[in-house]
Order: sequence, then C-alpha cells, then structure tokens
Amino acid sequence: MRKSKFRLVTACACSLLVNFALGIRANAQSGSDLPDYMSVIVGQSAPATKSQVAEQNVLALDIAMFGLYDEAQAKFQKNFLAEHPVIMALFSNQGGKLTLFRNGKPPLDAPQVPIRYQLYKSVGHSALALFELAGSHLGTVGDQSWVGPMRTFRGANQTAIDSLDTLDLGADARENQRKVLAGNIKFMDACLSKGTYSFADIQQYAQEVKPYLQKNITWGATTQVEHWMKVLKDWKAMLGPDWDKTYGVSNTLYVARQNNVLFSTMAQFFGKDAMNTRLFLFETSQFVTTPDQMLDVLIRTVADRSVGQVFFGNYYLMDYELMGGDARKAIAVEDKKYRMAVFLPPAVPFHSNEWPFRIDPSQGEGPATIEDIK
Repeated sequence: MRKSKFRLVTACACSLLVNFALGIRANAQSGSDLPDYMSVIVGQSAPATKSQVAEQNVLALDIAMFGLYDEAQAKFQKNFLAEHPVIMALFSNQGGKLTLFRNGKPPLDAPQVPIRYQLYKSVGHSALALFELAGSHLGTVGDQSWVGPMRTFRGANQTAIDSLDTLDLGADARENQRKVLAGNIKFMDACLSKGTYSFADIQQYAQEVKPYLQKNITWGATTQVEHWMKVLKDWKAMLGPDWDKTYGVSNTLYVARQNNVLFSTMAQFFGKDAMNTRLFLFETSQFVTTPDQMLDVLIRTVADRSVGQVFFGNYYLMDYELMGGDARKAIAVEDKKYRMAVFLPPAVPFHSNEWPFRIDPSQGEGPATIEDIK
C-alpha cells in the first residue's frame, strides 16, 4: 500500500514539476525576467511541442496503472493467503530453505538440511576454487602473482584436513574428504615447489580428484533429497484436505534450472496436475532471493489469470507473454522479408502440465548424467 501510494505521489509530483518547468520556459520565451539561480531549471531548450505533451498525457496512464496494480495486489495477496497455504522453497547455501505460510499462523520454517550436506559441498567447492585460482593465472604464471593466494589457500586446506577427525561423519565419508583435500595440497605443493605449472598439470589434478568429487556430489544430493522428502511428507499430512489448495513455489538461477533439486522434490508430492497450476518454478537473477519477492511474483501470476479470463476468455492466457502469439506471426512475416527460415518453438496450449525445463531428449545430444560422460 505504501509503495503504491508513493508511486502515485511521485508520478503526480513529476507531472507538476514538468508542467512547472514548461510554464517557466514559456514565460522565459515571452520575455519574463528570471533570477540567475532559476537557469538550472529553465535551461535553454525549446518548450515541448503539443505532440510531446499529448504523448506524456497518454503515457501517464501507464504510470498510474502500476500504482493501481500495486494497491490491488496488496488486497489480492491478503485474500489469497487467507484461502491458500503456500510452501516456498528457496535456494540457500545450506541446502535450501522451506517455509510454510498458513492463514492466521506465523510462517513455519522447516528444519535445516543436516550439516554434512554443507561439509560435502564445501570440500567439493575447494577443488573448484583451486581450479579457478590456477586457471585464472595460466596466462601470467611467470609473474608469480598466484603464489601468495595459493599459499594462503594451501593453509586453509591444511587446517581443514587437520580438523577431519572430529567431524560427525562416517569413516568412508571422512576418508573421502581427506582424499579431496590431500589432492588439493599435493597439486599446490607441486606448483609452489616448481614455481610454475601448466594446463596439463591442472588436467591431471582434476582427473585425480574427480572420483572423490563424484562421491561428494552423490552424498550431498542424497542428504538433501532425503531431508526435504520427509519435511514435505509431514507437511502434507499436517495440512490434510488443505493440501489440494496449497501452492508451491521455488526459485532458480538459469544454471540450476535443469533437474532443480528443490522443485523436483516438491513435484513428487504436488503431482503432475499441479505443475504450472499450483506449483511454480520462478527464475530469478540471483541464487538467493527473499520470501517477499517470491510472494509478489506468485500473487501477480495468479491474479493476472483473472485478467486473462475476463478479457480474453482463458484463465491461463496471462501465464504467457501477452503479445507473444502475434509476435510469432510478425516474426514469420519479417523472416520472409529477410529470406530467413522461421525458427520458433511449436505453439503450445496456454494450460500445460509439462515440466518448466527441457524434457525432450530428442532435442539434444551428448550425456545427461555425470556417469554418462566418457
């Protein structure tokens, strides 16, 4: 509410300033005397034309729309959350954060993924970090600028390996972490001893630690999935009949979109019929986003469906780019002008329960899992 009122007030204030400036310029053109300090506002530009004024009058409708839209959104969000529970699964470095929103109750945060998930990931990332360190200096190995950072990172790896015996991990998992860290140290010691390294050295190091990294990936994924499956099972039982009107949302950056762990786990409980209807995967510009931002996107998505139904007779129309259909036709026309082949995906129904990422193996090539890579 405050945000929408602020937008409207700002729009009105801007309009008044523009009209004020135009009026001053008009007076200046007619020969009115003005003090010097007003020159920064008046300037030397010509007054707006009637056409420009008319354009601004029409464009002001769009500015006003956003303020009204925000005000209506606040009301719809209140009504929506009073009727529908929402499970929000957000990316985090700790293996995700699941929150259950229910009417009249404070948000319920699920327990965190067991700490061993973070340990597997941290050790795995140490190898990737070492690759970034060495790889980014490949073109300037001779200037020794990599030596200081590598010595520092070598110390961090040694501290970690010295701490392994007190970690709450099984013997196999603890030994696997030791092998990754020992591989890191071995590579760094060789580089520091020789005072140089090559791309071939990096490749050999990567192949040596690869099997241990794969184990960490497997253990980390299993820990994460087992945890969230139990949380969702318990929440579904707790919600009872309300589960059928519960909405689920998760976020992803592009690189984590395919086979997204949190979304795929939620899909097991929501089922196919809820896909893109009550279960959503929203792409964000960062790995980490806020619950308020996610709720805003969810509410806008669901609210706009009423617009599609009332104006165009289809409830799911607004889930798509409104001008996209006519843009497809326009693209085909322009392609013909430029003698280009039309390259567009098939037109699909507005309401679809398909996964929100690539699902047709015939449209790609190469391996689909780490194990498939030769």
